[in-house]
Amino acid sequence: MALVQPIRAETADEPTEGIRQQLIDTRLSCLAPAIPLDAASLDALRALYQKRDFQPAWDDERLGALTEQLAHLADDGLDPERYFLTALRQLRAIETRSPRFAACRDVLATQAYWQALHHLRFGQLDPATVEPIWHAEGTAPVIDQTALQADVEAGIDDLPAAFERARPNFKPYRELRRLYAARRSQPLPVWLPIPSGPLLKPGAVDARVPMLAQRLAREGYLPELLLRKDEQHEEGEHLYSEERVMAVKTFQRHHLLKEDGIVGPQTMAALNRSPAERMEQIRVNLERLRWLYREISPTGVVVDIAGAEVMFYRDGELTWRARTQVGRPTRATPVLRSVITHLTLNPTWTVPPTILRVDKLPEIRRNPDYLAENRMRVFDREGNELDPRSVDWYNPGAIRLRQDAGPHNALGQVAIRFPNPFSVYLHDTPSQRLFDNLPRTFSSGCVRVENVSQLIDQLLADASPQDRERIQRQWESGRTLRADLPRPVPVLLAYWTVQVGEHGELLFRPDMYGHDARILTALNAPRPGIASAAPAPAGES
Repeated sequence: MALVQPIRAETADEPTEGIRQQLIDTRLSCLAPAIPLDAASLDALRALYQKRDFQPAWDDERLGALTEQLAHLADDGLDPERYFLTALRQLRAIETRSPRFAACRDVLATQAYWQALHHLRFGQLDPATVEPIWHAEGTAPVIDQTALQADVEAGIDDLPAAFERARPNFKPYRELRRLYAARRSQPLPVWLPIPSGPLLKPGAVDARVPMLAQRLAREGYLPELLLRKDEQHEEGEHLYSEERVMAVKTFQRHHLLKEDGIVGPQTMAALNRSPAERMEQIRVNLERLRWLYREISPTGVVVDIAGAEVMFYRDGELTWRARTQVGRPTRATPVLRSVITHLTLNPTWTVPPTILRVDKLPEIRRNPDYLAENRMRVFDREGNELDPRSVDWYNPGAIRLRQDAGPHNALGQVAIRFPNPFSVYLHDTPSQRLFDNLPRTFSSGCVRVENVSQLIDQLLADASPQDRERIQRQWESGRTLRADLPRPVPVLLAYWTVQVGEHGELLFRPDMYGHDARILTALNAPRPGIASAAPAPAGES
């Protein structure tokens, strides 16, 4: 909390001179410790005040409206104290004839206002420092500071509208913010952690069942009336009954867990996450959505990595979605933005070096027939095919494995290609049964797509009938061929762990790659000079 600091009255002819001097001093000395202004803030502030002829921006009424809007930032998952809320309220209460003090207060308010709008529009954090997204050439979003500056200037006369315009006009963000605000307005529910133990299966009798029922009731998964009814009978109290199983299945569906009604380690871990932890998870994802708003194209492919889904949007409307299999935690699917340029029909698969070393070589050593059974061939670095029997599989040297095309191929019948440095792509898979699992983290980073032919239809929607027919003939030929799209299609591989469902319910996902903690730590990192001192009375000397 910033400490309001008395400032000695000084002589100055006009308030404008106080503003000019404050922007030269670069430190806001009406706070203790004094707050330095960085170069970007100073540039923005000087541009704003120059257009105002260095006249003060904040009278008492405006300052009151500003503090009200700053308080509402808590509903966006932002900490109002990062924008000097308490200090501004204290400073507003001080009557002063000191031009220097008044200028400091005015510039502080403008800094808080400008930074709040900037964070609402672009995010508090730079994603490059906490969750970098790789961009193909020409796909990085442009942070338009000029447009922000214009909104800051125009918005001073209507602060509620200015803050509302700065928030992403993005349905996922607006819906998540609404539910977060509703949760903030109510006391957080309280529940005790459920002890670990054997699997809880339907029909089991277990001393932990009453705690499970209480936990489910606290979030509305189990009606209180049913809970009281069961508590009247000792056997019913400890019985993992059908009603409780159905409540657990709903909970599992809302937390992207296998919907089997069995309370195992993953379901137990999700049940034992505290309400405060879930609120922090929502905050993290509000920040992510402020980034993603600038990344998603109106038409294109979006891969929801944590949700193991892929979607196609056309002109902002969802037209198709399907399940995916994504990278396991040790071989995570990367976050990136690129453009799909072409398809590889009936692809062969050249085994990447890491998979060759970690997965394939041990298999070949165990089973001499592994290569033949999986229709794999061996090549040297010049591309000459080798007899597998001539290779020392304990010291194979610079070899490559390539799997022949066909339905058994690891890439299935088509690969969807886009530029990236990770050698990942979207593709078909022969492992169709794995789409029924949760979590679906089975790949080495690529994205396996269910019903991939339907995605191809979406990608070729702008192709002529002749081109579509030609590509279909090529596909059916069984030969490995490249098919260029009529125009590149944007693709975004993104990571988020909370969203709002079709019926307005919160849907949480396991943070399988452990990204949330890094973002939360950065969001909560103390800002120098704000939390280092307590509020204190202030006045003029």
